[in-house]
Amino acid sequence: MSTTINGGTLAIAERAAALTFDDLPQDIVERAQHCFLDWCGVAMAGAHEPLVQILADDALEQGGAPQATLVRRADRVSTQQAALINGAAAHALDYDDVHPAFTGHTTVPLVAALLALGEYRRASGRDVIAAFVAGFETSCRIGTLLGTPHYDQGFHATATVGTLGVAAACSNLLKLDRETTAHAMGIAATQASGLKSMFGTMCKPMHAGMAAQRGLHAAQLAARGFTARTDALECEQGFADALCGEFNADAALADPDGGYFLLTNLFKFHAACYLTHAAIESASRLRIDHAFAASDVASCTIVVHPACDKVCNIAEPTTGLEAKFSLRFMTALALADINTAAITTYTDSICSDPKMIALRDRMHIDFDDNLGRMQSTIQVELTDGRTVHASHDAGIPIADTQAQGARLNAKFLGLTVPLVGEASAHGLSTWACEFAGGGDIRVYCDLIAR
Repeated sequence: MSTTINGGTLAIAERAAALTFDDLPQDIVERAQHCFLDWCGVAMAGAHEPLVQILADDALEQGGAPQATLVRRADRVSTQQAALINGAAAHALDYDDVHPAFTGHTTVPLVAALLALGEYRRASGRDVIAAFVAGFETSCRIGTLLGTPHYDQGFHATATVGTLGVAAACSNLLKLDRETTAHAMGIAATQASGLKSMFGTMCKPMHAGMAAQRGLHAAQLAARGFTARTDALECEQGFADALCGEFNADAALADPDGGYFLLTNLFKFHAACYLTHAAIESASRLRIDHAFAASDVASCTIVVHPACDKVCNIAEPTTGLEAKFSLRFMTALALADINTAAITTYTDSICSDPKMIALRDRMHIDFDDNLGRMQSTIQVELTDGRTVHASHDAGIPIADTQAQGARLNAKFLGLTVPLVGEASAHGLSTWACEFAGGGDIRVYCDLIAR
């Protein structure tokens, strides 16, 4: 049942517009920098995927003012083109962070848009970090407003909610007031789109780029005086009503534990859909704890929440992209001790490997409403008669900021050292973790273009 938010869009816009770098606790600044580091790694690794090349070729053919940098390319394009292309690049490998309140990928569209706009406007690292947090919190508030019905209905929240989060972030960077930020969110709301049915295709990464491009454009238009409804979230036939029908106003305006949604952000350490991670972790632990090989597996039952069925249950993937959305295949990879963190794992050829197909076909999926969406229980029956079990909850964030940073740095170096060499990768890592100290964001953009 829908509830009314009195001034909800304006209330959320006011929070986004008012936030400054000086408002942020140190641990929030560090976690924001972790998001930039992770974004940089996955964007550089995904920059030359075929889908990104197509988008870049199209932008260069269309032409435009050379305002912003493309990741790992010498070409410069308009801010909106850069947001689209770099956003798609960072989501191309499906290796970017997620947030449970958002039910999607929060960081990718935000950073893609803010780097493009920040580079063009010569913004400082401090201002970009503040704008990022404003957009991140806005995305999560709107995600909380809609809840899971929006996602379950078939919308990809990265593309829909993400567009409004980007509009709020870019409005903050442009120093727009509450009303103008609300107009930007309204302009974004009427452009937001993206279908879950496109998972496993080139369109899913493009969703993140679309959110970055359209949210940035919305803020730029609002800054010029373009108007929209300032109650776009809550009005009749507005964003929440049209794209969800049921929404939770109180939850959207309430402060999360610790004051920031960013504290519960979840980073990926497997290069696949996040809803497969609990099964991967369970399978890996069973294989190690009970010392068996893939050939010892007679059958495996994977129990997950029913929502996974429409997200990551491609039964017989034939491409590397589809494999990332197959619980059966991802669990089989873990049981076979194949590195699910390595982007080189996800090829079309591994999907056609007879041994992997045989192992995949010994995987069975069951559903349990009592499990959380990021939980899984695994039961493996072995050829020697043993039956072993494991469970995992992938929805628990890393509480220790330093431990999270160390693990993300290792992931970053693993992605970038093969691309740019050890010295450049370490330099990028250092800069990404320190640029909130000030300085021109263009230095960072120059580094990621190499």
